[in-house]
Amino acid sequence: MKLYHLSHIDLDGYGCQLITKKYFKEVNFYNSNYGNEITQKIEQILSDIEKDAKDKSTILITDLNLTMAQAEYLDNKVKNMDKDVELLLLDHHKTGRECAEKFEWYHLDESRCATKITYEYFSKKFSPDERLKKFSDVTNAIDIWLSKDRYFELGKVLLKLVSDAKEVNRVMFPKENNEYIFNMLENSYEFYDKNGANIALDNALHKLKKKFFKGFSKDDTLDNLVSKYVVELLSKKKDEMSIEYKGAKGILTYSISNVSVIGNDFLVKNPDFDFFMNINARRNVSLRGNGKVDVSIIASEIADGGGHANASGGVLKSYKDSFLYENIKKQVEDAIYKAENS
Repeated sequence: MKLYHLSHIDLDGYGCQLITKKYFKEVNFYNSNYGNEITQKIEQILSDIEKDAKDKSTILITDLNLTMAQAEYLDNKVKNMDKDVELLLLDHHKTGRECAEKFEWYHLDESRCATKITYEYFSKKFSPDERLKKFSDVTNAIDIWLSKDRYFELGKVLLKLVSDAKEVNRVMFPKENNEYIFNMLENSYEFYDKNGANIALDNALHKLKKKFFKGFSKDDTLDNLVSKYVVELLSKKKDEMSIEYKGAKGILTYSISNVSVIGNDFLVKNPDFDFFMNINARRNVSLRGNGKVDVSIIASEIADGGGHANASGGVLKSYKDSFLYENIKKQVEDAIYKAENS
């Protein structure tokens, strides 16, 4: 049996997935914020299940309350699939009461955070784990705001740990993003029983980040280590992420931070590419070149922008933000086609 686990993008959401990582050998992780992203991720899961050779699977949703329309859509889709698919939702948001009353698979408990609900559900089904129990207690203290709880201040640091873990883009690299956050959370275990645990962990966060990225490169500044790691990921996926404009070959990224450093490092490592393009949720486009093509011309023709020959930007007005890289790339390719043929 394979688990398809969709969860929120905060500490509680990733915490639920840290639990299932322990108890299941085969798990596909998906993460979503609220709104249309949930629907897109549900569609992605259903598509992945259809493609999978396994006949039996479970869709688990945690720390996300579905709208009635989303719950009805998911329930109907699963019922009409040829495969044996079980539905299970574990959540604690009271806005899901109506769905919980209608669907047997929708389990709502407002008294605990989703991580604690998930841990207690699966530890009873399989076996207890003391480290995960303590982790769920820490997460519970901050997520439902138990300010008098002994783990409350430590929970604040874990909350920051997850919210600041943006070095690995979750849209382009969802698997690697999960691995990074899981690694950071698992490395936090050793601090829970220390005196002044919250301060000790807070002091160690920079070192924990470097420890992860140093596993893929020799020691350097954190920015350089992150750039090397991201460039390596991009280089492995460069064929599927490549775009072309009037014969020039580029790579399209989404919401990359530190575009100048990563863009330059990628072009140095991959001389077969002529430019580096990044777009973000605000429709802003950043372009970097390596002397082979004037990216200011690309910026002006595609995104009403401009700048320098090797560093330019603009705004792609037709772009509508998406949460799936394939959809993002298609929009940019459509804009390129329109610009080339105008």
